[in-house]
Amino acid sequence: MQIERTDTEHTGYTSLLRIPAEEFADRVRKLRVLMSEQGIQACLIYGDEYRKENLRYMSNYWPLFERGAVMVPLTGEPFVIAAPEGEMFCRETSAWPDIRLLPEFNCVTVPDKIEYPLAHYTSLTAISRELQSSHPLQRIGLVGIDAMPVPLMKMIEQSFEGVEIVDAGDLLFKLRMTKTANEIACLQEAARIADAGYKMMINQVKPGMTELELASLAYGECTRQGAESIPFCLLTSGERVHTIIGRASGKVIENGDMIMAAIAVQVEGYVATLNFPFVAGEISSEQQAFITILVEAEDQALSQIKAGAKQSEVVRAVKAYFKDKDVTEYDLYPPLHGCGLAEAESPYPDENSEAIFAAGMTVNTDVSLFGHPHGSNRIEESLLVTDTGYESMSKLVRQLSTTWKETGIVKVLE
Repeated sequence: MQIERTDTEHTGYTSLLRIPAEEFADRVRKLRVLMSEQGIQACLIYGDEYRKENLRYMSNYWPLFERGAVMVPLTGEPFVIAAPEGEMFCRETSAWPDIRLLPEFNCVTVPDKIEYPLAHYTSLTAISRELQSSHPLQRIGLVGIDAMPVPLMKMIEQSFEGVEIVDAGDLLFKLRMTKTANEIACLQEAARIADAGYKMMINQVKPGMTELELASLAYGECTRQGAESIPFCLLTSGERVHTIIGRASGKVIENGDMIMAAIAVQVEGYVATLNFPFVAGEISSEQQAFITILVEAEDQALSQIKAGAKQSEVVRAVKAYFKDKDVTEYDLYPPLHGCGLAEAESPYPDENSEAIFAAGMTVNTDVSLFGHPHGSNRIEESLLVTDTGYESMSKLVRQLSTTWKETGIVKVLE
């Protein structure tokens, strides 16, 4: 694992992490084992700005305005398919040197045909013929069918006429479920940066500022600390917390407003998220009681997490606690989901799930109550599942939880 950390005068703390080339090669080897088991001779993994996870996992390429894909044949070197405007960026980031351009992958946001006179295009038909020339194709797997536009899907079907096309999305979900040391390091760094942004909000929130002003503190600090991207910073206050998921607005934060702020930070594609309730100005006893319920409910969730345990027991423990506190009507969704290249990924268990935790899984608690008379909020924290339990990636959430149980105050300790 290549990790370099340096302190600098201007940015304070900069961390450079990379998923090494040999790990991408290992992912291809593992994918080919799964392909062979299902009789798949080639796998096309699609992605774009909005559904980048599988494409980045197999290639490190993360499209901006266009579409992208990586083709993994059962034998031979993988190659990446991109669009001309992003070609140089693709070559800069791709784990695979062979880059092909398709006109159908050009800018996704406009219906106009854009001319790129210097582009050297290939076609899906040419790609199909090339693959067929070395090894006849009987089945090709597609990953990302749910995100793929219909015209592109039809073009793939025409270009691979006579070849059975199957949905291979499950293969990538299996590979992504447990994380390597490199992936965990990226998540831990993302969590560290998210902690720094969240601390800034807790320390500087005050009545009279707007939600946008408060959110900007987190965005700025996380960028300064080295975030590759900030997928979102959800922030609502006062009555707006009941929207469950909301963007920061120009609303002025008032004294006694509860703040719901969830921040997701991305490092090398990996996303860690945190959320812990806090109040601007004076906190009421009712708000304190509400936050205590969330803190104690998360403790119930954490007590059920370890390798070999049923994931459903986390859900059952939280639901039982909420029932005991008579707040079930405000419990809207399961309190746990996976995290990694997406803020929310598999597993996403319910109380009937038979799935088992495995060491190396990374998950988020997402313990929440919405529509409660004294507020709506959640506690979310990224965790690594271990043989004996879990390791929190967020020192801040652990600190806030401990301090809350001791003092009833949301306080950041330096």
